[in-house]
Order: sequence, then structure tokens, then C-alpha cells
Amino acid sequence: MKNYSSDRIKNIGLFSHSGAGKTSLAEAMLFTAGAIDRLGKIDDGNTTLDYDPEEIKRKISISLALAPLEWKGFKINILDTPGYFDFVGEVKSALRVVDGAVLVVCAVSGVEVGTEQMFKLIDERGLPRMFFVNKIDRENANFYKVVEKIQETFGQKAVPIQLPIGQEASFRGLVDVIRKKAYEFDGKGAKEIPVPEELKDDVENYRLMIVEAAAESDDDLLAKYLDGEELTDEEIERGLKAGAKAGHIYPILCGSSLTNKGINFLLDAICDYLPSAAEGMPEIGKNPKSGEEEKRGCSSDEPFSAIVFKTMADPFVGRLSLFKVCSGTIKPDTVVYNANRGVAEKIGHLYFMKGKKQENVQIAVAGDIVAVAKLQSTCTNDTLCDKDHPILLKGIDFPKPVISFAVEPKSKGDEERISSGLARLTEEDLTFKVEKNNETGQLLVSGMGEIHLEVLAAKLSSKFGSEVVLSVPKVPYRETIRGTAKVEGKYKKQTGGRGQYGHVWIEFSPINSEDGFEFEEKIFGGAVPKQYIPAVEKGIREAMKEGVLAGYPVVGFKAVLYDGSFHPVDSSELAFKIAASMAFKKGITQAKPVLLEPIYEMEVVVPEHYMGDIIGDLNKRRGRIMGMELKDGMQHIKAQVPLAEIFRYATDLRSMTQGRGWFSAVFSHYEEVPGPIAEKVIAESGKKHAEEE
Repeated sequence: MKNYSSDRIKNIGLFSHSGAGKTSLAEAMLFTAGAIDRLGKIDDGNTTLDYDPEEIKRKISISLALAPLEWKGFKINILDTPGYFDFVGEVKSALRVVDGAVLVVCAVSGVEVGTEQMFKLIDERGLPRMFFVNKIDRENANFYKVVEKIQETFGQKAVPIQLPIGQEASFRGLVDVIRKKAYEFDGKGAKEIPVPEELKDDVENYRLMIVEAAAESDDDLLAKYLDGEELTDEEIERGLKAGAKAGHIYPILCGSSLTNKGINFLLDAICDYLPSAAEGMPEIGKNPKSGEEEKRGCSSDEPFSAIVFKTMADPFVGRLSLFKVCSGTIKPDTVVYNANRGVAEKIGHLYFMKGKKQENVQIAVAGDIVAVAKLQSTCTNDTLCDKDHPILLKGIDFPKPVISFAVEPKSKGDEERISSGLARLTEEDLTFKVEKNNETGQLLVSGMGEIHLEVLAAKLSSKFGSEVVLSVPKVPYRETIRGTAKVEGKYKKQTGGRGQYGHVWIEFSPINSEDGFEFEEKIFGGAVPKQYIPAVEKGIREAMKEGVLAGYPVVGFKAVLYDGSFHPVDSSELAFKIAASMAFKKGITQAKPVLLEPIYEMEVVVPEHYMGDIIGDLNKRRGRIMGMELKDGMQHIKAQVPLAEIFRYATDLRSMTQGRGWFSAVFSHYEEVPGPIAEKVIAESGKKHAEEE
């Protein structure tokens, strides 16, 4: 591939609801441009950009994938993104580095929830965009109905610049609305034909819509239009290009990726209506030394800076970092500075990525996207730059995980390999977290949904050879007391020779601190010698790790050592420690023990018409509604809900709201478990202990 300047590079992201045909479209674009020599298919598992074994098996995109093509003097870097919201981290990564977006909409399904979500994310980045109505040749395809829904959902900025000639099985060509020209597909490309009579009225109506939109993008054109003068085709195109690149107009195109119809027109439109890297907004960063804000334009004359937007973990190659050169240029065997970590990094070979294939690069200019292997310290979101001109670029704001599962090895002795594999996967995916729960002893993995975690478990097996089982995590219950008890603990052991003797009287009572423990001694007259008192406290601290109801840690109590006795020869620290633990078991049992559960503070954000269903569901989950607030057309519901009721809430909420709702949850406090539920938890715990014995 030849070298291109920044103004001839276009970084274009493909976004859609799952199943609209992004990967097939990317394949068709690559094939049409001659970047690949055969047209792969999802069903055959041989597309360029869905190459991961899990993607081939599930027939969905899981990871962001990249491939460049050349078209009419431009280099277009295509970034294909997953449609499932479980993999929204990949979408966010792509959005950080693209200059324009193509929203793919199925001609049968139309605007779906994923289309709305992707549009919103593109909006947050302020990116120019266009729509491609795919699968026009499918049964029940309806281009005009889809256009109507696009305009209804996203506004009149969306204007069709093409109309299909025929639909479903009779789809045979396209009409260029601006130039009033029609083209029929002939197997090799498209030949010009007269505009079909039945489309002439539609062409005039949509052309008027385009003229109005184009005129509003240019003051001179607007003046001419308002004076009643007719705009030429060239003037309309000029206004349309300016409006589309500024994000004021969203051109709508159509075609079929599977049969490769209309793809050449889409590539033309990308070159015409979406901005190049040089036309994008300058990067705004911070100088790590001075703290001053700095701007970097997308120019090879500026000092080098780049943002790492994706890391790929490979057990054989090691870490592969994908980055966009935001300013300056970079060559192989160069030393750069990681501004986030304050270390130098040696750049070895540079590569262009075409799916999983790598092509060596001798120079990468501002605006281009390249990969480098085996950087020692660099991770996703890091800025690489010239050490003499350091800058910290804005990173990607990844969403926090919303669902957790416990992970256990299928085979014993696999723990170390699993731990290593999980660590590598967290480098690759910043929406994936791993932590050890110290209270339950379980290793927890957290992500954006059940499919997300299932896929990561499968990757752990295929990439790192470690099979795991995912299960709903244990609830970290606790136990406490509601009453007071004075008890005796006496440990006496006599076997030939020196014996063991420890004797204590301890009072147990509740305190307000829900996770605290207080120890006090009120010994008079040396009933328990001072050297043994720390052993008494130690005995209680060790015993409180396992309560009397269900074996959970005991909290929120005070222990007062007020009497006891000792033996001048047989007493020891060990004897008093055992005596204290015996007193603990008796005292907690007599002091009205209860089970506590963690309560989480939740904020659920949903469209207003789902509010009744969500509140009803939260009530079923033993939730307490703490308040509601309407913001930007969305209801924000605040509630306190037991952790035991929300492990699968991410999946359930997505189902209840067709994917339009989301939530956050943070730990708030512990509360007493209601009687019937506590009985069930205690019974299950007893059963498990019996099985283990």
C-alpha cells in the first residue's frame, strides 16, 4: 500500500444494531476496492474482519477489527464494530479514533434499539455520519418505510441521496437523486439507464429535501435559494458535502452487502461526504510537565503524538497495541515517550492491520492507524509522544461493568494459568474486571453482560488453554447479634505431664457499627493475668470469622472480658485463646443472632414509558424506591436493593426495556435479612457444610 497524506486518509467506523450486516458490508467494501480477492461470508466463517473462533462460532462480531482499502486516491481505514451492547467497550474504542461514521440499518428490521444507542454514542463524539440501508434485496425489505423511521427518530437532517430501483428480489439498481441519473447493476458494476417512470415523483420530492438541506449549509447558496434561483447539481453537491462533513446533514444510501450491490456508490459517498483525518477537530491534551492545555492538529509537521485505543493479547505474539497517529509521523525502530507512565518505549516493527493479517509499514503519518507489538509498559488509553514535546491526550471513557460471575477452574491445579490468562484479557478489554472477594473467597469476573463473560471464558480456553465454570457469586452475608449474653468459656485438658487450663467469663452485646468489633477487659484482682488477655482477644477475632447461623463473619458486637481464672502451671496463651473461642460460640448463640445482607444503592435510567414496569420489578426484588427524577426525557429511579436480587439485573433490565435502560449500583450498607429468606440461606448453608464433611 502506498503512502497517503493526512488529507487523503479517512478513518470510518461501521456501527449498527447486531445483525444489520456491518461485517458483510466491510467485506464487500474491501472486495469492491480490490483489497481482498474473494468475498467471504459470515455463514462460511471466512470474512476478513470476523476471524476470532468465537466470532465464527457465534456468527456475531465480538471485537473491533480494522482493515484499510484504497479508493479513488483515498486510503480508507474501515473499523468494524460489534452490534451487541455487551461489547460496547469496542464501540467506544472505535469512536475515539474515527473521523466519520456509517450507521448500517437493515431494510427489513429498520431502526432498532442498537441503531438508537449507536447514534447517541456517535452524537456524544460529535461525528459526521451517514446511513446505509442494507439488505434491500431481502424479502420484506422496505426502503421508504425505513427512511421514514430514520427521519422520525433522528430528524430531518437525514436525507436520502439514492433511491433503489426495485426492492426484495427485484432490486436491480439505484437512482442518484441529485443528478437524476439511474444505474442498473450488470454483474461487473453498473450501467446508466433512464430514471424509471414510477420513481420520478420520489426523485423530485427527495431532491427538494436535499436542496433545502444543502442550501442551509452555505450562506451564498442559501441567499440564491431564497431568491428563488435554481441551484446547479454542482452547487447542491458542494452544499451537501459541507453540511455532511460538518454533521448538519446525514446522507442516506442503500444497497446489499451480501450480493455486493451499491457498494461502489457507498465508497464514493464516503470519499465525498465524510471528512478526512486532516479535516477533523484538533486534539486537545494536557502537557504533563506544565499542566497547560495544548492543541495538536492532524498534521505531519506537528510533534508526534498518538493514542492507543486497543490492545490485543496473543499468547504467542504477546501484546499488540493499535494506535492512531494524532500528529507528526512515526517510523520503525524509534523511541517514543509514554506520557501516562513516564517511561520510554521502543517502537519495533509497525504494521497495518487487515483483520488478523499484518503488513509492514515504513512510516505512519498523522491520521493513520497502525499496530506495534511487544511494548513493555503501554496499555489501552495511553498517549505515546515525543519526549521533548510531551502531551496527555484524552482517553476513552469506558463504561463500568454491570454483571459479575464467580469463576472456578474445571481442573484442579489450573489456578495459576487461569489467573495469568485473565490478567491478559483485562489488558485487552477495559470493560472486563477481575477481583478476589476476600469475604466469600471467590474469584469474580465482571463485564457488560452474560454473553460478554461467556465469550471471555471461551477465549480463556481457546487462547490460554484454561477451562473455567461460571456461576452466580455467593452473597457475602454477615451475622450479628441483637441481644446480650454473659457466658463462660473453660478449656481444661489434663494428660500426663503438663496440662492446659484457660477460663474466661465474657459479656457479648451489640454495637451500632455494622462491621465493627470492640474488645474490652474489666478484670479485677488478676483473675486473668495480663499476659493472657491479648490471647483472649485473638481467640475471639479468629472465631468471629465464622458465625453460628450459617458460617458467615460476625460483626457489630462488643466483647467484655470481666472474669475468669488461671492455673499457675497449666495456663497458657493457647488455652485462653481456645477458652475465648468457646465462649464466643456460646455467647453469640445466646445473644439473638441474625443474618445480615449487603444492600446496594441503585440508579436505574429508563425511558419514561417503562417506569411502571421497572418500579414493579424493583419492588419484587425487595427494593425500596428512594426517589425519581426526569432528566433529558429519561427517568432516573433511585432505589436500595439487596445484592442477592440483582446479580442478573443487567440481563433482565435489557430485556424489560428492549435494551434502552441502564443502571449503576454501589454498595450502601448491611441490613437484617427477612425471616423466611434467612431460614432458606441458613438451611442451604447447613446442607453445604454437611456435604463437605
